[in-house]
Amino acid sequence: MPTAIRIHEPGGPDVLSVDEVPMPEPRPGQIVVETSVAGVNFIDVYHRTGAYPLTMPATLGVEGSGFVSAVGDGVDTFAVGDRVAWPWHFGSYATHVALDASGVVHVPNTLDLRLATAAGVQGITAHFLTNSIVPLGDGDAALVHAGAGGVGLLLTQMLRSHGVRVFTTVGSPAKVELSRSAGAEDVFGYDDFVAGVRAATNDKGVQAVFDGVGKTTFDGGLDALAVRGAMVLFGASSGPVPPVDPQILNTKGSLILTRPSMAHFVAAPGELAWRSGDVYDAILGGTLDVRVGGEFALTRASEAHVALEGRQTTGKVLLIPNE
Repeated sequence: MPTAIRIHEPGGPDVLSVDEVPMPEPRPGQIVVETSVAGVNFIDVYHRTGAYPLTMPATLGVEGSGFVSAVGDGVDTFAVGDRVAWPWHFGSYATHVALDASGVVHVPNTLDLRLATAAGVQGITAHFLTNSIVPLGDGDAALVHAGAGGVGLLLTQMLRSHGVRVFTTVGSPAKVELSRSAGAEDVFGYDDFVAGVRAATNDKGVQAVFDGVGKTTFDGGLDALAVRGAMVLFGASSGPVPPVDPQILNTKGSLILTRPSMAHFVAAPGELAWRSGDVYDAILGGTLDVRVGGEFALTRASEAHVALEGRQTTGKVLLIPNE
């Protein structure tokens, strides 16, 4: 019997329930995948706590990989047995998932499905942040918050591949070397990063701040920016940023503020295939190192959430349905 990790009410990790569910059937334009790996992301926490409300009961998870087990009418791009991955489909903490074929990509036979999943949301996020938000290149500098996290490690590597100087923040001394190994030039704590960035750039500041932390880092990030720099706020692991007076952007140097979402950067035809293809090629070519920070059986999803929220992991947290 298929199983899924669902919530019946918002709350802490203890509200995650292992439920038996019906076997999904593909509608026209869909495929059904037997899940091999599901990814854990902070958006799953936001859904679980009710910060992003869902209709109950709700199956958590937005990404995964596995093998096609059924194909719906009108689908000619996938066949039963294909290795596939998806970076954005609600309800992915499950042994079987029905997916719109347009949101699924083929995974090369030589790529481990764990790595394909680990490079899903986080890899594509790092790709659009690097390639589609702010044009950065040789001589530019950027600050990446949570540099030892899943997105942070990948984003640091991608920015370095464009010749960008990268500074990062981390939450503990144990994470400093991990961030440096990804290419960070300097690594700072959350309490001194503004001074550190200013000193490292001769008080000019950086051209971009990539902030997935939110509430506790946002104001400092503005102070770390150069004139006409860009604040790229793509997450809020510490909580949402309070309302911002646009005049602050003027007084701090004609700054740019943007709040991108991955869904808008894989919406165009072929865009998902382009981004995932670039990421897969980089992994297989040895130029992108994807770190798996923890693996849990699907039925231990609550433990995975505890580890993620407690910042006990570095890199990507995965759920394995068949363990």
